[in-house]
Amino acid sequence: MIHVRIERSENGMLTACNAEGHSGYAEKGFDIVCSAVTVLIRTTVQVLSKTCGVELTTDASKRGFVSFGVKIIKLDSLLEQKLKTAEEFLETGLGAIQKEYPKHLELVIKTV
Repeated sequence: MIHVRIERSENGMLTACNAEGHSGYAEKGFDIVCSAVTVLIRTTVQVLSKTCGVELTTDASKRGFVSFGVKIIKLDSLLEQKLKTAEEFLETGLGAIQKEYPKHLELVIKTV
């Protein structure tokens, strides 16, 4: 099972995401659950890495593990909205996968 934890601020801005494990849905190279989770998280990281006003820390040091944290350098209303949208994107996408494949993905949302 893949365990994903999304962390968000009190007002809904994305602050971190950690994913670990393997879904076990299918063999390596054919696992649609793993692929879907990976695409959502990588896309979020790629978009945020091009966003002014934030600094990302990322770790994908081993197979079946990815983690990132968002450090706000300069917050303005546009950045605040972008981080809220990024959190909503991840929560909505991963939530849909969890609903369809509950034995393969566990999603936890934590307000910090």
